Amino acid sequence: MTQQTRSLQPGAGAALGMSTFAFTACFAVWTIFSIIGVQIKQELGLSESQFGLLVGTPILTGSLIRVVLGVWTDQYGGRLVNLLVMLAGAAATFALSYAETYPQFLLAALGVGIAGGSFAVGVAYVSKFYPKEKQGTALGIFGAGNVGSAVTKFGAPFVMLAFGWETVAQVWAVALALIALLFYVTTKDDPELVRRRQTGEKPQATWLQLSPLKKLQVWRFSLYYFFVFGAFVALALWLPRYLVGVYGLDIKTAGMIAAAYSIPGSLFRIFGGWLSDRIGARKVMYITFGVSLVCTFLLSYPATSYVVDGIRGPIEFRIATDLLTFTVIAFVLGFAMSLGKAAVFKHIPVYYPEHIGSVGGLVGMIGGLGGFVLPIAFGVLNDLTGVWTSCFMLLFLLVGTALAWMHFAIRRMEQKAAPQLGGLPELPEMAGMQPAAGAAKTRPPTKPRLRAAE
Repeated sequence: MTQQTRSLQPGAGAALGMSTFAFTACFAVWTIFSIIGVQIKQELGLSESQFGLLVGTPILTGSLIRVVLGVWTDQYGGRLVNLLVMLAGAAATFALSYAETYPQFLLAALGVGIAGGSFAVGVAYVSKFYPKEKQGTALGIFGAGNVGSAVTKFGAPFVMLAFGWETVAQVWAVALALIALLFYVTTKDDPELVRRRQTGEKPQATWLQLSPLKKLQVWRFSLYYFFVFGAFVALALWLPRYLVGVYGLDIKTAGMIAAAYSIPGSLFRIFGGWLSDRIGARKVMYITFGVSLVCTFLLSYPATSYVVDGIRGPIEFRIATDLLTFTVIAFVLGFAMSLGKAAVFKHIPVYYPEHIGSVGGLVGMIGGLGGFVLPIAFGVLNDLTGVWTSCFMLLFLLVGTALAWMHFAIRRMEQKAAPQLGGLPELPEMAGMQPAAGAAKTRPPTKPRLRAAE
């Protein structure tokens, strides 16, 4: 039974629903330092760079293990692998509550990050239950588990202020363990694993699973995900600290406003998957990068005071983004990123149906590494420049690079598919200025249609 099967497989609804629920819990644990890290920073007297490293360390673990977990999911099934991932993450999160020194926190954070690996497991597991024409929507629904970040931002501040950050870690750990067991008992093994057990077929060797990773296209998809997911995670971790520092908010209010970014960046991923199935992932990526370019440019402009030498003397005025405007732009940015996250993973089952685990694992790993590298970079930029908006300046450069690479890659694909297009004028009104060369009576070729996912 392959990805070409056009009907839903038995147990598809439970697999999708419970995988999404489980991933939501994992993501809530994975981003736990976005809230408790603020108090830990105060208790330990950490610098901005040290704080960035602390909140990013779980993202490092959850990213690096995604390729391996994706391959294991293809080989041993998503039910078992996800159960082990969630239980390991729960144990590490509970142990976090006993950390006292900065090195101990970093070590515990590495273990907490295991929970983030559940994404690669879920993508490979869920996709095996759905035909290609519905995988965009299905994976969009699954990816909406990113809303777990908002769960932490809403709930953790109240628990932390009432009982301490240690209680947050313990409650989140117990909840993750219980949800892991619930996931395992309410789902079925994927149809590919069932078929192999019935026929006695051995799973594909690991080196064959990893063979597509040599293609540049896979790494291009990874850069897309580095922004749409990595930057999403980085901002989900960084925004509470940013809002406290820039606008002087308390941690509860900062967590609530940061959720205005996290929620659309998660839930609208469902719409992004549906839209990718309807109009193609390439068009969705153009929308994502275009809107994100505008949003990051606006947010990168630092609060600035000006003095203009006027006719009657100096004229002073100030340009700054107030809290309401910031929240609105952050909401739009989160919405655009949500579309892109779904669109990137629409490509993978179409181009690599037999290697969803490994390719999805690599793309997820690079994206997750963005969530590790970027918070550290944000902290370093703050220390070096002393400008709060430097984080958005970095994101503006990142999304601009991704947009340029995507556009020129698509143009090369078009020219390769139809070389005759190279002889056409750039502008229709220049057609009469081109040499005929016997082609005047020939109808101009139409623009080739690329694969729907690209």
